[in-house]
Amino acid sequence: MAIAATSSSPDISTLGGLRASGYVHRTVKEEMRANLMKKLQTGDPLFPGVLGYDRTVLPQLENAILSQHDIILLGLRGQAKSRIVRMLPRFLNEWIPILKDTPLNEHPYNPLTKQGRELVDEYGDEAPVEWLPRSARYGEKLATPDTTIADLIGDIDPIKAANLRLTYADEEIIHFGIIPRTNRGIFAINELPDLQPRIQVGLLNIMEEQDIQIRGFNVRFPLDVMLVFSANPEDYTSRGNLITPLKDRIDSQIITHYPKTTEVGMAITEQEAWQDRADDEGTLVDVQIPYIFREVIEQVAFEARDSEYIDQKSGVSVRVTRAALELLISAAERRALVNGEDETVVRVSDLLHLAPAITGKVELVYEGEQEGAENVAYTLIGRALRTVFTQYFPDPGKKDGGREAYADVLAWFTQGNTVNLNQDLSDDTYRTRLSEVEGLAELVISESTPDTDAQRFVMMEMVLEALHQNSLLGKEMRDDGQSYSDIMGSMLSSFGNGFDEDDFDDDDFDMDDFQ
Repeated sequence: MAIAATSSSPDISTLGGLRASGYVHRTVKEEMRANLMKKLQTGDPLFPGVLGYDRTVLPQLENAILSQHDIILLGLRGQAKSRIVRMLPRFLNEWIPILKDTPLNEHPYNPLTKQGRELVDEYGDEAPVEWLPRSARYGEKLATPDTTIADLIGDIDPIKAANLRLTYADEEIIHFGIIPRTNRGIFAINELPDLQPRIQVGLLNIMEEQDIQIRGFNVRFPLDVMLVFSANPEDYTSRGNLITPLKDRIDSQIITHYPKTTEVGMAITEQEAWQDRADDEGTLVDVQIPYIFREVIEQVAFEARDSEYIDQKSGVSVRVTRAALELLISAAERRALVNGEDETVVRVSDLLHLAPAITGKVELVYEGEQEGAENVAYTLIGRALRTVFTQYFPDPGKKDGGREAYADVLAWFTQGNTVNLNQDLSDDTYRTRLSEVEGLAELVISESTPDTDAQRFVMMEMVLEALHQNSLLGKEMRDDGQSYSDIMGSMLSSFGNGFDEDDFDDDDFDMDDFQ
């Protein structure tokens, strides 16, 4: 008998009524297999919100469910492992019958504990039945080194034995752990290698022989549990490893991964980041985010995953891009509030505020530690901007066919001109200062198609930053902002007041040496 998926439980309250209804018992894995098959046939969404895995992880996961396997998801941090695991209850029935007031969600047809058996023996077909909702059939434990067998499987309760005057040989004195209490459901253990090896051994019988041993008291319970695990790769975690017998008993090992394209990464960030800042009083500041900034943010993660400064075994979570986008919006929001503006566009200078989203979420190797976490973050942002910039503008790093487009802009700076772009500049002042750079507006108009005038000025600033990233303009960083100047003037000023230009021989200098 199939129980309809409704908001209220079925109207059957006794064992006899359940038998009369024709209800057929299925194990958890049989139940999940049947429900997955229906969803595949009808085309229902299986894992909504999980992006980038349609051709890799999800088909493997679906195959594992169809095969009635226990599963481990193996991957680096921030690869949606926990999200996927917590979506598995979608494949459970909406309601299942259990014997009322029994400790292990016992099926009325097949009670497990002494309490359940006595209930059926005493009341027969009048044994009380209640209905367990899908939401109550999922259990989860974060593996920690202090996790014990008693936590997971159970222990003898001496207080209960004393109060009931029972011997330690009596089944009733057992206090069951969280895995048996998730009988007829799904139990997940996150970060499995963090469990001590002797605790991992305790899971072996549950997975294969379906019995449990508590302090030498052998209790054979045919537990009906689907076990799901998550773990970082063994070569990353220094806290422990999976024991080989346990790995052997996990039927399917599924490898997760980071987004393979920036488009997928941006879609994930768009989905996860807090962007709608409206509250009960409405949005105070309308912050516009040009598409190119979303690309830059996503490219930061890709640059980090290839960086020589970052420990690639630890991974670079997609949480980096989520937090970075939120900080970018907040930086623009704050600036607008300071200037009494009700709308603004994010600027290149706002990218400096992404550093806190990066520094706390990456593990540095020795070279990165020497550079400093903040400098590594700024380096990644610069590399990302330089990569994305060339998709819209000529590559200023190419002497032939790219650099000529910026000749007028660079010429203006060689005349000794500078542009100061403090972070808290009002929109009017910001536009005025950028408009002073000869050839900059014309370049942006000819090479790109900004949606608005405000975005055009942002692209003008991006050109200056790209020229700096290609060592064609100098940039001085200050607490309140930054200024762009001729690369030669910037270099000379770095020598300090003791530098004498007369000592510098023009014949010995080649601009190309600094590009």
